[in-house]
Amino acid sequence: MKYKILITDPISNRGKKKFNKKYFELIDRSNSKDTVEEIIDKIHAWIIRSGTVIAEEDIKKARNLQVIGRAGVGVDNISIDIATKNGIVVMNVPDGNSISAAEHTIAMMLALSRNLHIGHITLNKGKWERAHLIGNELKGKVIGIVGLGKIGREVIDRVLPFKVKILGFDPYINKSLFKNDKVKIVDLDTLTKESDIISIHIPLNNSTKDLFDFKRIQMMKKQSKIINVARGGIINEFDLSKALNQNIISGAALDVFSVEPMKSNNPLLKAKNILLTPHLGASTIEAKEGVSQSICRQIIDFFNEEKLTNAINLPISDMSIMKKIRTHLKLSEVLGIIQTQLVDKPIKKIEINFYGSITEVNPISIAFIQGILSKIVDSRVNYVNAFTILKERGIEIIATLKPQTEKYANFIDTYVHTKDKKLNIGGSVFEKEMRVLKFMNHEINFYPEGYFLTLKNKDVPGVVGQVGTILGKENINIAEYILSRPHIDEDPISIIKIDQSLDQDTLEKLTSNIEIVELRQFKV
Repeated sequence: MKYKILITDPISNRGKKKFNKKYFELIDRSNSKDTVEEIIDKIHAWIIRSGTVIAEEDIKKARNLQVIGRAGVGVDNISIDIATKNGIVVMNVPDGNSISAAEHTIAMMLALSRNLHIGHITLNKGKWERAHLIGNELKGKVIGIVGLGKIGREVIDRVLPFKVKILGFDPYINKSLFKNDKVKIVDLDTLTKESDIISIHIPLNNSTKDLFDFKRIQMMKKQSKIINVARGGIINEFDLSKALNQNIISGAALDVFSVEPMKSNNPLLKAKNILLTPHLGASTIEAKEGVSQSICRQIIDFFNEEKLTNAINLPISDMSIMKKIRTHLKLSEVLGIIQTQLVDKPIKKIEINFYGSITEVNPISIAFIQGILSKIVDSRVNYVNAFTILKERGIEIIATLKPQTEKYANFIDTYVHTKDKKLNIGGSVFEKEMRVLKFMNHEINFYPEGYFLTLKNKDVPGVVGQVGTILGKENINIAEYILSRPHIDEDPISIIKIDQSLDQDTLEKLTSNIEIVELRQFKV
């Protein structure tokens, strides 16, 4: 039997030549207008770039599809959840574009500093405006790097020879990874106020969307500039154009936009001193060649050696071991999702203890890491890179098998350490149903799905009633109220399930109660 490999976006010839014709049949539709309708139910692998969208209906039709390979980083064009549900592995090439993105950042930084884009435009108009285009040297400037992952660190390495000062911000990175003489780790407000040039290298998620809005941009120096080669939407485009036109900052360079291709009515097109490129961060010959060869090699290894290199989802339906521990994987990931919403400082160490019948330490640990990093990194965590990402971020992980507990046949107990805190959450699986049974060393029992408040209060009468009253006045329904107080002299902890997330005003009304020691909300 030959494995049928469908290619619907341009892949290098060197990549395609890696497939042995004895075992693989390539169906190359990258330069064809023909549809894939007649062959989609016959293919075993599908290789794409950004030009192909694999939607739910495609996955349902592709009955024999086992793996999707994305030659690049971004997987927004793939219905990953549906692929996972159908047992289809989704792979990408997470590091293939790092150098190109970093170099594009430096190119934009230099062009913006020396007004190259404006000089080109004025010359095309027949104008010689040399006197009005005096730029700035990079030497001696303060460069703020928002996001200290792989690309952010590549940018740092390339800009340091210009003899600049580097400020870095990343709430999930350990300061100990950076020497003070190379990068000074600061909070975002400090970076915003003190930087001459801000360069963004963080993922787009709920916490980073519109991170740089008008209020934050106003905090920047008047002569400062901002660059985004990461994801569109991190900078509010309307607010940025307003700030540029009002001379609040002196310039901006963007390679990514909230809607791509960019619409003709985008306010940035009429903004002053702005440099725009059409998502060229990964568009180099070297990057395209590298990701092409990498994804072809990964697909071959998947079929020949059952390797899951850079698999970004958990393929649970076609792997017997994964099918057996499906609920434990989900429980472990959920514990991580809860932990990452409660932690407010860089994570130093993770401990996971497995009790009883649980023996599959690595996949369940990775599921927990997936949950922990879900709000931190841009790409999904996989079998190959999970531990590497933790190491890069200076996070230690210890996973230990423990003897059977007296209470539970299986139990996952997790600890997340920051500089001054240790957060503990544990759970178990009963008849394929997951339950959280331990919360901050308190015994508790709830099904982790929906919106929750976790509340620690002084052990005095009336707190529960006051909380209920405030939520009632805000028309917030309480679905479940679970209170734990192990000892009479110990402050109780409550888990409150609510029907919707609380806004900031409601949270402040609750925390204004002097009897409430700590209040957090999380969603599963």
